[in-house]
Amino acid sequence: MNTMEAASDRVPHLRPARRAPIYVLEARAQFLTMLRTPAFTIPTLVFPLMFYVFFGVVMSFSPTAPTYLLATYGVFGLIGPALFGFGVGFATERDSGALLLKQTTPMPAAAYLLARVATALVFGIAIVTGLFLLGAYAANVTLYRWQWFSLAGIVLSSVIPFCALGLAIGAWVKAQAAVAIVNLVYLPMAFLSGLWMPIAVLPGFLQDMAIVFPAYHQAQLALKVINMDEGGAAGMHIFVIGVFTAVFLVIAAVGFRRVSQR
Repeated sequence: MNTMEAASDRVPHLRPARRAPIYVLEARAQFLTMLRTPAFTIPTLVFPLMFYVFFGVVMSFSPTAPTYLLATYGVFGLIGPALFGFGVGFATERDSGALLLKQTTPMPAAAYLLARVATALVFGIAIVTGLFLLGAYAANVTLYRWQWFSLAGIVLSSVIPFCALGLAIGAWVKAQAAVAIVNLVYLPMAFLSGLWMPIAVLPGFLQDMAIVFPAYHQAQLALKVINMDEGGAAGMHIFVIGVFTAVFLVIAAVGFRRVSQR
């Protein structure tokens, strides 16, 4: 039993109807905390849009680049709030004692986790909206309506595997090292998964490495919508992402158990 579960056993049981406001208030608190943290908000919201403007609009390397990068920078944009929100945010609250304080309240453990997922999703919606507006009006990207909606849905679903990865990181590393560890995972994975440039332009041995990263499979699903993927069945990519997510959650659970036994 991890620390959050143990704490839940020490507080009164609440009926589902009375739990709902707790979920809403915790999600609101998490969102406002992240929004008021410039070190999180500025790079999370600005970098994907800035990179898209630079590489997809100003220095577009081919006529199809703006469309391709719309999908890949969308996935790139979702990784940031998911990894930093969980990986750094969770580790910081745990080491500062804020998480322990929350564990003494009637708040269900699920409310804390879902609040962070919801926060990452809200930031993701803002990023996707900004990218789509830039793509449509600055880069003249033209897609069918179903493609816009499908692309948005697939990109936003990135929050699931990357929140799981962030949770696994946050469960094992200390707050002082969390930012460095997240960046060591985040940036190389984005590059090697073909999120910054088409994976076909990378050396062959780097292309072969891409399949070990969940970001590659998420990007391939997004690129399938616009017929620019590298091939492979959608079901295969979904399966691999599911396996990655399950592994990350198991790693996180082991990390929680380790902390609770201290």
